[in-house]
Amino acid sequence: MLAAASASRIYGRTAGRAVVLRARHAVVAPKLHVSARTIQSIAQTDRDTITRLLYSIGTKREVERHLRIFSSSSHPSQPAKFAVIKIGGAVLDELDELALSLSFLYRVGLYPVVLHGAGPQLNHIIEREGVVPDYIDGIRVTDAKTLQIARRVFLEENLKLVGALEKLGTRARPITSGVFTADYLDKEKYGLVGKITKIDKRPLEASIRAGALPILTSLAESPDGQILNVNADIAAGELAKELEPMKIVFLNEKGGLFHGVTGEKLSVINLDEEYDQLMKEPWVKYGTKLKLREFKELLDHLPRSSSVAVISASMLQKELFTDSGAGTLIRRGYKLFKHNSIESLGADRFRQVIHDRDPEVLSGFQSVTGVLNEMKNTPYTIYGDEPLDVVALVSHPPGEVPVLTKLLASRAGVLNNVMDNVFSAIKKDHRKLFWTAQADDENRGWHFERADGSFTRAGKSLFWYGVQDVKEVESIVRDFEEKGRIARVYLPVGPSAPPHKAASASGTRAYSTNARRGYASAAEAPTPVTTEVKRLGLIGARGYTGQALTTLLSGHPHLALTHVSSRQLAGQPLLGYTKAPLQYVNLEVEDVEKMEEAGAVDAWVMALPNGVCKPFVDAVDRGAAARAGGAKEGSVVVDLGADYRFEEGWAYGLPELYGRSALRAAKRIANPGCYATAAQMLLAPLVEAGLVAPGVLPTVFGLSGYSGAGTVTATDPDGRPTSAPKVAPESLAGGVRPYALTGHIHEREAGHHLSRLLPGGVGMKIAFVPAVAPWFSGIIATASIPLKDRMSAREVAALFSERYKGERLVRLLTGVPELRDIEDKHTWSAGGIQVSSEGDRAVIVGGLDNLLKGAATQCLQNLNLALGYDEFAGIPTD
Repeated sequence: MLAAASASRIYGRTAGRAVVLRARHAVVAPKLHVSARTIQSIAQTDRDTITRLLYSIGTKREVERHLRIFSSSSHPSQPAKFAVIKIGGAVLDELDELALSLSFLYRVGLYPVVLHGAGPQLNHIIEREGVVPDYIDGIRVTDAKTLQIARRVFLEENLKLVGALEKLGTRARPITSGVFTADYLDKEKYGLVGKITKIDKRPLEASIRAGALPILTSLAESPDGQILNVNADIAAGELAKELEPMKIVFLNEKGGLFHGVTGEKLSVINLDEEYDQLMKEPWVKYGTKLKLREFKELLDHLPRSSSVAVISASMLQKELFTDSGAGTLIRRGYKLFKHNSIESLGADRFRQVIHDRDPEVLSGFQSVTGVLNEMKNTPYTIYGDEPLDVVALVSHPPGEVPVLTKLLASRAGVLNNVMDNVFSAIKKDHRKLFWTAQADDENRGWHFERADGSFTRAGKSLFWYGVQDVKEVESIVRDFEEKGRIARVYLPVGPSAPPHKAASASGTRAYSTNARRGYASAAEAPTPVTTEVKRLGLIGARGYTGQALTTLLSGHPHLALTHVSSRQLAGQPLLGYTKAPLQYVNLEVEDVEKMEEAGAVDAWVMALPNGVCKPFVDAVDRGAAARAGGAKEGSVVVDLGADYRFEEGWAYGLPELYGRSALRAAKRIANPGCYATAAQMLLAPLVEAGLVAPGVLPTVFGLSGYSGAGTVTATDPDGRPTSAPKVAPESLAGGVRPYALTGHIHEREAGHHLSRLLPGGVGMKIAFVPAVAPWFSGIIATASIPLKDRMSAREVAALFSERYKGERLVRLLTGVPELRDIEDKHTWSAGGIQVSSEGDRAVIVGGLDNLLKGAATQCLQNLNLALGYDEFAGIPTD
């Protein structure tokens, strides 16, 4: 029963708030001379920056998913659908922490309805004034004197919280009356205590539409105007029943519900599965039993998408924005089922799911009838949940390894982690399992995370768990193919086509994952790919690129980040990396040399300022030379800076243009600059085809978000070192700032490498003009290219389409790429192709996120190639 306490969470949480909210408060406050457009731009910048801080407490995928879910709940017609947050009186004593957590939500555009109690404060004052508290059945008996004090206390506490929020630049509106209408609960027994009969949500919605958080007390009025006291928990529940929010959050000082015997925090409670058994547990009594009963009654009145969270104020963001959570999540859930026939599930329901979701049926490769006929060939079990948000089909002939032949999930099934729960049920029944998925499945990362191994051929990926020996894998797959249990595409046939495999350090072999994409040249053959776990050291992890890379590495199926170095942040925990707890260390050159000699890592990434990298590379060289066994070049080194982009002997890591074979064999890789990548991708198809007019420079104008300028060391309000943007967004006043108008290093870099595409390597030059813009990340580059021969826009578009055919991280658009097509994306996008009326000049717009495809994503591509992994391992490609 308690296994669900460690299950995946529906929604998530947030911890790290104070630094940004205090440091950036001034950015949000509008100044009188700033235009409305500038205010809007700064507000968006502020939101973007804080959103990125959320990435430090969970994966980017988690944070964006929860933000998308919560934001979608705030429809203009019903703006109060995000969350009701009930604050216990004891939590009000943690006013600063509480205000910071609520302000964090406000800064990312979320408006919870906040309702607070004030029990401890009220007890303190009435005892001081000589009034003895009286309770019957746990309800405070309220006479006129008590109510008079309660009104004063509620108003004071309400204004304190509103004032604390306003001090942080968060608009808040005190609402102390006009929402709750109540009748006497039992006037003779409890006095002036109310039972809520009606809720007027208009004041709440008006507050949110005006851009202010509504802050409520739990006082109500009778129809004739008498003020009545209402328990805050009950008021929050009645409010939730009226608003039907996605989340009902109870903030308490304990931070959750706890097992009465082990003392462990209960992470998740699925009421439909666990409530009856929980209520029979001997440790579930008194207040715990009452709370569970109240939560069940509340959720029974709400849509199944609603859930209750019990959490502390300091961990509110981690509770809301990560899958793992921080407090206790209570949800109705759905009971899972297992059926050994479609009749017991309901044949019509099952057919409808196949018809609506099966990718083979949707693409026309299979029919519903064909699926049902195949099921007759072997025993099977159907797994799923009651509303069929997820349906899974496992084929398990006696004595053979089971195959998960169908895993069909609705969007709700994925977002609400029902897929995880169904998969866990399957795993309990089957110690070994194989399953397949399309190589372009949008949930591809999910499959990798749950598999012990995988390989891809002909656009399909095969995954498995429970089998470690690759010879056994090969034998099982051949048996599957011969018996028709999986498609005959995974293992090559005949003596001339042995399976691609690569030896790992442990002697195991893994399969190639190459059949789904194109290569830079026809002569460039697919290369073996490993799944061996390898270790990475990151030098200079403080900046934006280092942070983006650590977040990506959290999702890498094989690569483990083991060392992160930053002089300024030494001793602090690394945020944003979820595989294992890590602390920043200050690795000196001597430390790197000793680690390399000892073989402590398999690869290094140098995320250092220009001109600083060489001593560390030299240290790697010395350590490799001294390593036992005489490893010549030692670990792979990828330099994110500009120090080695012109260096002989260093591979230049832009695989879409200059091939992958050299990178597969490389030990030293220079990661291209962001602007240089954007410029080269724009110009390469025309340069390579010999269509750029000689003697006239192509011109590229690039606009980059201010993160491209990098960071500087700052201190937070507690005196700890932190990072701040080198170019503060408010200094741009909503405009752009051109800089380095001639001779930018990326201008020389782009020309130098594009020369490799010209016949005979003739020197190539371009004119490049950069400017910094008021958004956080994303480069929009516009190229004006004189043409050697007359061309039409259609011909230029066809040239680009052919050149980048099959490139997974390239998106060609019909229109001009906008920031939304670029920011937070791992791809390079281009479009808006036009040609002058004379046909002698092409204009093309392209863009990429300077922190991702312009830096961290490209770095991971290069690491994957050099370390023998699938090129896109750990890179979301949806």
